[in-house]
Amino acid sequence: MIKVDNDWQSLFDEEQIKPYYLSLRSFLIGEYSSHQVFPPMNEIFQAFRLTPFSSVKVVLVGQDPYHEEGQAMGLSFSVRDNVPEPPSLRNIKEELRNEGLLKEPWSRDLTRWAKEGVLLLNSTLTVRAHEAASHQGKGWETFTDRCIMALNEDNRPKVFLLWGSYARSKKAMITNKCHLILESAHPSPLSAYRGFFGNGHFRKTNEFLLAHGMAPIEW
Repeated sequence: MIKVDNDWQSLFDEEQIKPYYLSLRSFLIGEYSSHQVFPPMNEIFQAFRLTPFSSVKVVLVGQDPYHEEGQAMGLSFSVRDNVPEPPSLRNIKEELRNEGLLKEPWSRDLTRWAKEGVLLLNSTLTVRAHEAASHQGKGWETFTDRCIMALNEDNRPKVFLLWGSYARSKKAMITNKCHLILESAHPSPLSAYRGFFGNGHFRKTNEFLLAHGMAPIEW
């Protein structure tokens, strides 16, 4: 059962007794016992442990965890520093450089962002090794959509970063006018030059946070 030891827990307690989640949990028990699955079981909810509900200032929506050895760590787009830098993360770094916000030395482990209030949220929280999208449609999307809706309902202003068509499909759930939605192409090499580079999202995020009396993110 989910245990995060912060203010996400009450929402999770509601969700984890619902039929969809019980079905998902049964599926995951089978997957972890018979296949290699990423991230490790104890890191599935790492994004929520590092970024309590009341601390969320920015929501960065991803789709699937990385599906190769040693990559997934429970945070969208992030890998540990001993892992080769994925192309999308490399392009995120380049956009930070373009905006004059890149902090040196750069770390591809985005735990620091999570601790500053950036919820690094994948829509699907697990994946079978070497099989992209293999855990989609099993219930994770219902769970993470519920998290997005709860964040939307909360009146503390937040920035939602929606990169790519999948993340942008979540826009319909973000109806609270106190939040800022920033949309663009995905940082993947296939689309980064079609609107991700030059989107100015990191600077715009910090301008919004400052305008609402919050500390900017040290990207």
